[in-house]
Amino acid sequence: MFVDDGVVKKMFIEPQKPGDPFEVSDADTMLRYLAPDAKLPAEVTIISKPGCAFCIGAKKLLQEHGYAYEEISLQGGISYKTLRNLTGQATAPQIFINGEHIKGLDGLKAYFEK
Repeated sequence: MFVDDGVVKKMFIEPQKPGDPFEVSDADTMLRYLAPDAKLPAEVTIISKPGCAFCIGAKKLLQEHGYAYEEISLQGGISYKTLRNLTGQATAPQIFINGEHIKGLDGLKAYFEK
């Protein structure tokens, strides 16, 4: 809900669905309502392996471009079998930006060059 000086200006009512999904009451919905022209931050996920030089390079490149990311580790996070099933690749890192599979470090460099 959006409240301005004690007055409710807008209610974001969730539909009653199993699993209690957040469809309209999340922070992104509020931001789009308050500032419709604002650019939302990119949603970034990196699947990495501890000690991997390419993974370290990819995380550094993301940070240099101001991208926050969620990291999933191949050490206790997911298996290589799952990595292959999700990405078609068996190497780390694997990077997704706004749902687009960028692939590894070279793919990330190409993404930032375009």
